[in-house]
Amino acid sequence: MTTQAISSNETILGYLSQCEQLISRGLSYIKKQALVEGKVVVAKLDDHQQPIYDLAYSYSEVKSAQHLRTFALDKGDHEQRLANLFSAEVITNIVARLKRSPADIGLTQADFGVENDAFDFCSGQLAQQSLAQLGATIAQTQGDLGDRGLAQEKQMMADTFRQFAEQVVEPMAEDIHRKDLMIPDEIINGLKQLGCFGLSVPERFGGLLPDDEEDSLGMIVVTEELSRASLGGAGSLITRPEIMARALIEGGTKAQQEHWLPKLAQGEPLCGIAITEPDYGSDVASMRLKATQVEGGWLLSGAKAWSTFAGKAGVLLTLARTDPDTSKGHRGLTLFMCEKPSTDDHQFEFSQPDGGKLTGVAIPTLGYRGMHSYQLFFDDFFVPDSHVVGESQGLGRGFYFTMRGFMGGRIQTAARACGVIQAAFDSAVSYANERKVFGKPVASYGLSQAKLARMAAYLVACRQYTYAVGHLMDQGKGQMEASLVKFLACKAAEWISREAMQIHGGMGYAEESAVSRFWLDARVLSIFEGTEETLALKVVGRNLVETAD
Repeated sequence: MTTQAISSNETILGYLSQCEQLISRGLSYIKKQALVEGKVVVAKLDDHQQPIYDLAYSYSEVKSAQHLRTFALDKGDHEQRLANLFSAEVITNIVARLKRSPADIGLTQADFGVENDAFDFCSGQLAQQSLAQLGATIAQTQGDLGDRGLAQEKQMMADTFRQFAEQVVEPMAEDIHRKDLMIPDEIINGLKQLGCFGLSVPERFGGLLPDDEEDSLGMIVVTEELSRASLGGAGSLITRPEIMARALIEGGTKAQQEHWLPKLAQGEPLCGIAITEPDYGSDVASMRLKATQVEGGWLLSGAKAWSTFAGKAGVLLTLARTDPDTSKGHRGLTLFMCEKPSTDDHQFEFSQPDGGKLTGVAIPTLGYRGMHSYQLFFDDFFVPDSHVVGESQGLGRGFYFTMRGFMGGRIQTAARACGVIQAAFDSAVSYANERKVFGKPVASYGLSQAKLARMAAYLVACRQYTYAVGHLMDQGKGQMEASLVKFLACKAAEWISREAMQIHGGMGYAEESAVSRFWLDARVLSIFEGTEETLALKVVGRNLVETAD
């Protein structure tokens, strides 16, 4: 690489650093407003929700841009052009976002020197000619995004699951969506044979995860490829075993680990998660499903909502309140493993010999079909002591075990978003090349080229940042970053799938076009595994404020 190119990269990183400094100053200002006797009072942060949201989103953008620049530094011209475009987008977005109400974050017009410093760079990258040239290249190369940055082993995993997705999942994807079918056994059995359900289970328990290290990246690339074919028909199948496996590894007894983890790895039984309640979604600590101790176990009574895959699952990882004192919040919650028969039906009722009952009804949804999310009602449903995660030592610790599982679920959701983005992007490039309007391919028009260029830049940025956070998590870090990249990638998936749909014109609105399914599926990504508002305010934003100087 030339000295000029290195200097240019350093200059652009300098602009991004200026943006990060603006964000840091805003966070410090809000921290001062929330301090009482030297400590941040969480309730006071709610007085600054919009600024915190804006700062969290800006932080997610600047961190992904910084990482993409580092990734592209030793790559080819194409990767660097995408990194340049994304950097210009991020700088422009952050300045515009924070200037809307700078007084809310303690800034003035004079603080936005980066707007002038980076003007030539941003205006050059975002100029019509620059966008058109990059978009035309993307269209001509059928959506080539350059080096994916995967080592040979991970590329082989991606290729293996991509082949399965193309040959098995894609032919069924539209029927699953349009007819609201349960995922066919051909998909589930095929993924069992590939060891898909054991990606988060250590090898000593029959899984694919090395015993002496984490391998988040393997789970990420597999999730990407399956989600690329169908989010509801394959891409989300390994999320639930991921959450349950990590909860058991974190808090299960040795006997529980030896019994359940090999079963999870084999996909026998399949599992579901019952956390959300009708009145409590992301506010996990307020859950009220009651667990009453009886001889030999517990009786669960109450409702759960949005329990995805609860029908097909043979075991439900269920969070319930074992301490009736609700003032204890998350300290009164415990995790249970509730066994039940598997069913493909949209509603079920399972009665126990001693009178306990579990009923479920699938909730009709716009997209994300195949998994089916159920409303559940537990009526004195008996769970033995052996099925309490951690047994007696696990009482009151269910919240912590759940959060450990969700950390993996959030990075996996970022991977799901990347898969949906890739599918939408591929569809847009293909249609833009094939469809002619006023005698020319859609891809030959400047606005279409600008759309493709921006879509490509965001896809590469989200993917590479997801990979980077996966590496962090393998080092025992990255808890906040997992929420950060989930926040960013899921918002991008909704916008990019919408742009892909728009490129299709009228056909984008037709059910026969897969791109309409991508858009409907993308809509759910910013809602489950932590809504974007909860992540921005309660996870990312709170963490950033509390650690601000």
